Amino acid sequence: MAKPGYGKRSAPDQLPRTRVDFGLLPARERYVAGFVDHLPEGAAMSVKQLAKQLPLYGQQAISSALTALSVAGHLRRVRCAVGAGDETRWVFRTFWSRTAHDNEWWNTYLTAENTTQADSSAPDAPAPDIAPPPPWVPDEERPPPVHDEPGTEQDPEPAPVPSQRTLEQAPDAQPVLPAPAPQPCEAGPSPAYLALARLGHEDRRLPLSADDCQELESQAAEWLSRGVSVDYLITALTAGLPAQVDTPLGFVRRRLTDKIPPRIPTTASASPGAPGTAPTRRILMECTDCGRPGQPEALPDGLCRPCRTTHRPDTDQVPIHPTDTADVKARMSNLRGLLKSV
Repeated sequence: MAKPGYGKRSAPDQLPRTRVDFGLLPARERYVAGFVDHLPEGAAMSVKQLAKQLPLYGQQAISSALTALSVAGHLRRVRCAVGAGDETRWVFRTFWSRTAHDNEWWNTYLTAENTTQADSSAPDAPAPDIAPPPPWVPDEERPPPVHDEPGTEQDPEPAPVPSQRTLEQAPDAQPVLPAPAPQPCEAGPSPAYLALARLGHEDRRLPLSADDCQELESQAAEWLSRGVSVDYLITALTAGLPAQVDTPLGFVRRRLTDKIPPRIPTTASASPGAPGTAPTRRILMECTDCGRPGQPEALPDGLCRPCRTTHRPDTDQVPIHPTDTADVKARMSNLRGLLKSV
């Protein structure tokens, strides 16, 4: 199961479960779809977790299968804003439908979900007061942060430096030399630095040295300043890696530049009552393949433009010829028509 608020969410308008569900899909996609369909609400849907539960396929094959299921109309990955004002946090969910739907249906549904989220923007109940851990404690050992959604991190409050005591002197006492000034407390590594340092532990193809982490720290901090969590940053940098990464530093720098999420304006920054002011979006869809965020209408089939043009569904990473891509889209359109007529 995922952390509370994350994971699988079932979409509406699904046909009853039958023995022939997903029968028109290839064997691998049918196998993954059948497993995901029987997962409970809130189940973990990351590629890593699914690969642990499905021994027939590795992470790359599972990622390709989920991308194919997105193209087939069975799932969409989104990030949802919960809470309001300064307590707004982003959670990451996968909407799943046993019944395949086309892009228009998904766009309409996610737009309605965005309206629902905007109407019910009351902050969640506050969590019990728990002292933040020191910055060197691994993330797996950290308790839930105060007033925060699971999966996000807060900077720990700096410990106050004790005030220096002074000694009273008698009139005939010898002067007391002043005590040496206390040494300033050294600040621990920033969340951005720790996220970069964890990349090599999450995937051995991205080992970064201490100098590399320091060089990329400002770019990673810019991601966190835009409202994403450390876990999301790590997932975006490690998703869909090639079989071999020759220069991890350059690869991570490029991903930090190309995949940086948009800066979401707050309601306070908009002019109140200004005509034509667009409502704050509380749902952003993500590319199923690379995690790039965007509005539903900008991600047809759940894929961004680069992933649509360079999508490689097979584990041998052979790119699809443009004519083959058109054939696949036509075939999926026909399959959706057949499912609607059943």
